[in-house]
Amino acid sequence: MSDVGSRDLAHLSDEAVVALVARSDDIALGELYARYGAAAYALARRVLRDATLAEDAVQEAFLAVWRGAERFLPERAKASTWLLTLVHRRAVDLVRREERRRGQPLDETHDAATEGSAADDAWLRLERERVQAALRQLPDQQREAIELAYYGGFTQSELAERLGRPLGTIKSQMFAGLSTLRRILDAAELEASWQTS
Repeated sequence: MSDVGSRDLAHLSDEAVVALVARSDDIALGELYARYGAAAYALARRVLRDATLAEDAVQEAFLAVWRGAERFLPERAKASTWLLTLVHRRAVDLVRREERRRGQPLDETHDAATEGSAADDAWLRLERERVQAALRQLPDQQREAIELAYYGGFTQSELAERLGRPLGTIKSQMFAGLSTLRRILDAAELEASWQTS
């Protein structure tokens, strides 16, 4: 464990801080939380609409960061995007868990629902992988803006401020990125339908 004060890490990039977390540096994890804890909570709260569940989602996401930091690949995404994606996933998982808990029948007739749910989960996983693969084909600035808007829940104005780009640039990057993304996904869907016919 590091004995360096967290303010001594303030000059490091997010990616460098994640690299320290990967070496079990709890001060680095604290620095990462200081930088993104509020944004992570705001995102989880928007998804879950419940303060306690949002806190759980953030805690689980930062635990996932602690356990999985060595698997973070800076060439695939910014550290902030990766972290907020983990928060978003945990929040969505909690929404699903709560829906299942509330909707689960008291008798043993829930097997069919579980099978449908497993099929739905598999389909959603495939769709998510398809979208992630398509996102990786976008130019970095377009991908970053789209990922932060979707996974991070940032508005275009917030993105302009956060990324230090003019609002018009953010709008055009997102428009171009979404158009390209749609084209990539449509082409992949068409190709898949040819292979199955």
